[in-house]
Amino acid sequence: MRTASFPATAVVVLVILLLPGCGAETQPSLNPEHTKPMRVVSLDLCADQYVLKLVDRERILAVSPKATADFSYMREAAAGVPVVRPVAEDVLALKPDLVVRAYGGGPGATAFFERAGIPIVKVGWASDIAAVFDIVRRVSTGLQEQERGTALIEHMARRLDRLAARAGSASTLYMTPSGVTTGPGSLVHDMIVRAGLTNFQTQPGWNPIPLERLAYDTPDRVAAAFFDTRTSHPDAWSAMRHPVARATLRGQPTVPLKGAWTACAGWFLMDAVEALADPDVQVQSP
Repeated sequence: MRTASFPATAVVVLVILLLPGCGAETQPSLNPEHTKPMRVVSLDLCADQYVLKLVDRERILAVSPKATADFSYMREAAAGVPVVRPVAEDVLALKPDLVVRAYGGGPGATAFFERAGIPIVKVGWASDIAAVFDIVRRVSTGLQEQERGTALIEHMARRLDRLAARAGSASTLYMTPSGVTTGPGSLVHDMIVRAGLTNFQTQPGWNPIPLERLAYDTPDRVAAAFFDTRTSHPDAWSAMRHPVARATLRGQPTVPLKGAWTACAGWFLMDAVEALADPDVQVQSP
């Protein structure tokens, strides 16, 4: 959101909304602890997923322009829903009674909307599946949809329980078109472990694909993420352009992970976990 130096139009709209006698008549009563928000706006892809899943369509004012993208899990539900840019004046003009965001609008967006008297529900980041449970619980509470959130968590837990007995033997290398992979301490690592596998990448965090190691050692399988999206192609400096990386991707059994499964931390990552555990499994989304 272009709020570092607020656009003049945004300031004007904000002043109007806060003027006595104007805001009181045109802005809905805000009581987020007891009343369901009826005019919800989502500012980015990750927030879109939660709003489209947990909120009835008639309560959604707008979602982000990415809501219908190929890598949006809830893209079908987003069809026909109004779209708003994560720009201050555009959002304020809608007079929402709740804004949901992960990153949309930039680092100053949360403080900006709070000053405007608009509650914010923040979709956080997760380093493991337990943290995803917490996000679902917190966002569903903010949306006053606790029952739907609880149902999602319970469904995820049942799916994890079915995978818990698998032995962690097959090594798996997570690969992306940008040439990076991830090791311990990341959500993807936890997904690999929960699928009953071991992570080929042992270095913590996000790092380039280990080309030197791949020259003499290979994983049992490759988890190929985002290769299905038309926007994800190796750039000139990507490690995926290296012959060793390409040979690994072509030569090892590969589990294609849809970009929509792993683009954000949400219940839908269970589709990826089940695909990792058994490439032939039919995922069972709620």
